Amino acid sequence: MGYSAHIDTFAKDHLPPKAEWPELIFKLPELHYPERLNCASELLDRVAEQHPDRLCLRAPGLSWSYGQLLEQANRIAQVLTREMGLVPGNRVLLRGPNHPMLVAAWFGVMKAGGIAVTTMPLLRAKELIEVTHKAQISHALCDIRLREELEQARPGCPSLEHVVYWGEGGQLEALMQRQPAHFTNVETASEDTCLIAFTSGTTGKPKGCMHFHRDVLAICDTFAKHVLRASPDDLFTGSPPLAFTFGLGGLVLFPLRIGASSLLLEKASPELLLPALAEFQANVLFTSPTAYRAMAAQASKHDLSSLRKCVSAGEPLPASTRQLWKEATGVELIDGIGATEMLHIFISHTEEEAKPGATGKPVPGYEACILDEQGRPLPPGQIGRLAVRGPTGCRYLADERQRNYVQHGWNITGDAYLMDEEGYFIYQARTDDMIISSGYNIAGPEVEDALLLHPAVAECAVVGVPDPERGQIVKAFVVLRPEVAPSAELARELQDFVKQKIAPYKYPRAIEFRESLPRTQTGKLQRYLLRQEAQPKGGAA
Repeated sequence: MGYSAHIDTFAKDHLPPKAEWPELIFKLPELHYPERLNCASELLDRVAEQHPDRLCLRAPGLSWSYGQLLEQANRIAQVLTREMGLVPGNRVLLRGPNHPMLVAAWFGVMKAGGIAVTTMPLLRAKELIEVTHKAQISHALCDIRLREELEQARPGCPSLEHVVYWGEGGQLEALMQRQPAHFTNVETASEDTCLIAFTSGTTGKPKGCMHFHRDVLAICDTFAKHVLRASPDDLFTGSPPLAFTFGLGGLVLFPLRIGASSLLLEKASPELLLPALAEFQANVLFTSPTAYRAMAAQASKHDLSSLRKCVSAGEPLPASTRQLWKEATGVELIDGIGATEMLHIFISHTEEEAKPGATGKPVPGYEACILDEQGRPLPPGQIGRLAVRGPTGCRYLADERQRNYVQHGWNITGDAYLMDEEGYFIYQARTDDMIISSGYNIAGPEVEDALLLHPAVAECAVVGVPDPERGQIVKAFVVLRPEVAPSAELARELQDFVKQKIAPYKYPRAIEFRESLPRTQTGKLQRYLLRQEAQPKGGAA
């Protein structure tokens, strides 16, 4: 790394050694960015200067043009530098629900040359202390409605010296009004870190993933450009929080890169998302397979005729959910797998190339293969470890787990996949979710997919639990539809149903009915919690 605008060199000093980086490839001409690059200049300033009155961000009761967002971001950048003493390279904690003010704060940090650390609104004080200590965060901009946990955390965060709240009773808006509406963006380097995204931390300590200004543009110029192919006239919306890189990309970066607009919803559960889609006539939707499945049952009650593009990620997409959504709306889901370590989606497909049960092919600009335990490529049809590389890649913040994620130049995502003869990548399980029962390798998601075809099943999760005879058995945790009552007879019916859909040895030998399943704040199933709870008590047999 050469030129850097960072005066505070913490991020550069805590990058992994270059030898532990993944191999970065820049196969597409649009991925060759200049040495000096501030992503805010490309994503916001450029469009705002050309089309200041163009619609940019919407929220219930609120609408901002590109010019208005630019002015707000400029004023926040002035507050950060003039009032809060931020210097380029400082880390800034951002806390708030999905709202235009959070987007303005994010761009204010980018413009000032800071590093954004956006956190899930539901994080508690203990988690905020961990993140703040790990990233040595010095500044925070926070929605005043989330004040309580941050204030509880502050005594454990000696590095956090400057905190300003926005909203009713906060100081940020008043500070902004004292500042000029113009700001000269810091000339950051394309390889200056601009965000640290913490993984949801389903197990162990959270990991901070460091991404550069050029990475932010790279995901726009790969997946969004070549797979999503949205229009500047589109209105984007969805459920993922902006602290989740799936949400940051889908609801902010992708629309702004092409001059489109985004509808931000503070609450976007399926029952709230459906009427919002109809009211605002949204065109591009980002949410999880679980949400698509829930919404499919109610879709006929809402006008969804405006929907053109629907992206599913965050967890595996069952073929049955794809079918339900298409029958309900006529829209083919764009499935994808991404990772916080990679910033966004790296395997996907266009609607025309969708293949039920397959995630897709490498997004233009990325390469992928299947490796065995020794790091050797496997032929089509064999299950192994998914390996990927491209213009983005894993760079953990001062974390020894870097050597596990990056091997031989590849990012090893922790997913078990196979590639078929046509080059489609087909998800099997997380590598730690493969169930080995009586010598058979059984992928939990395949059993889940079969169970979801049954009309009584709303949600399910499948894990392996210890068994003295088979080593492990397949156990299913099932959430039934509201009108269905659990019973031993239904459990046996589900087992027989699975035997008819997939190889009989894969059926769940134990079934436990649940009111709900444990999930992270980004909607991912926490199967490890179910494995911890599960004991080989037999259940339905």
